[in-house]
Amino acid sequence: MAHEGSQSTARVADGMGDNPTEQPGGGIGGALRSSLGVVRRYRGALYGFTLRVSALTAVLGCAIVAGGFAAAWDTFEGVRDYADRNIANEDSYVAYADGGLPPLVRVGVVVSLLLLVLALLVVTVLHTAYAIGDSHATRDGGPLTTRELWRRTRRRLPAALVVNLLTGLAVGAVELAGLVLFSLVDGGEVPGVEPTPLHETATWQYTLVGWVLPIAIWCLGPLLYFRLSAATAETVLERRSPFVALYRSWVLTRRARRRTLGLGTLVTAAAVLVFWPARYAAAPLAHVAGLGMLWLSDDNVWITGVLVMILPTAVALLLLPPVVMPLVCAVVARLHGDLRAREEEAGRDAGAAGSSALNHPTGGVG
Repeated sequence: MAHEGSQSTARVADGMGDNPTEQPGGGIGGALRSSLGVVRRYRGALYGFTLRVSALTAVLGCAIVAGGFAAAWDTFEGVRDYADRNIANEDSYVAYADGGLPPLVRVGVVVSLLLLVLALLVVTVLHTAYAIGDSHATRDGGPLTTRELWRRTRRRLPAALVVNLLTGLAVGAVELAGLVLFSLVDGGEVPGVEPTPLHETATWQYTLVGWVLPIAIWCLGPLLYFRLSAATAETVLERRSPFVALYRSWVLTRRARRRTLGLGTLVTAAAVLVFWPARYAAAPLAHVAGLGMLWLSDDNVWITGVLVMILPTAVALLLLPPVVMPLVCAVVARLHGDLRAREEEAGRDAGAAGSSALNHPTGGVG
């Protein structure tokens, strides 16, 4: 009891917590309207904060990629020299042979890990900020500045970071399981399931175990993420520990599976609809960047080809924080607020029913 009281006092002191009179939103449409209303009301603080985070993300992301190219520069030069020697001698050659591929793979792994850490930080910061903004709007807390939003955000950032890390590991484990199964089937490692020979029709066993089952497993990843999506708001607003916040998110969303799935699918579709067109729209930029890399590398087509290949995806990913994340984070924060309000309302109703039963006991038969 004392612990719960101290938690409540701390939330009030931070300007966070749920309004007891809050009513759950009406379905998916109601949640969207409510979340977009919060963003419009505090667009100066929330979207201004998002733009600052997005700009910093672009700078750090470009720095990580540039560092990767710098680390692999000598390797790409060796690849070009190897190819030029074979061409001059009129010999056939294989791209990235002569020991050129392993160093590039090592650099790629390091760069990918750093970018994943950056993405984890960005997602954590934005989800935390929007959870605080939604709680502030629910309590009608008045004006909210970007500075105040960041002050409240950084207090619970470590716990929120752990929550998102655990969520990412859980979802990643599910996706990896599907990939491992697909690789085992494709490599003929699963007894009774033979890979499809070239130009022949796949057997039903291969289709079922090699395609249908891995795809079903991969689909479980987003579903798991939707169920755990409220954990960041739970640890930020309710001061839960990361593991308790994940459990609480699972419990809250269990009572609204259809709504959680609908909102999760909607925001995922929004992200895909922004990502894929952005990749194609960035193709002209990739051409210009490729010309610049050719000039910088003295016509090294190997390093230029890698830059042209990854640039459209990089541009599309950098557009997600300012374009899609406000909708995603606002919807997730509002979903948590509605589910918490529904839980508290059910608790009050149960308490009122219990109190009524105590005050009016049933009489015995005389």
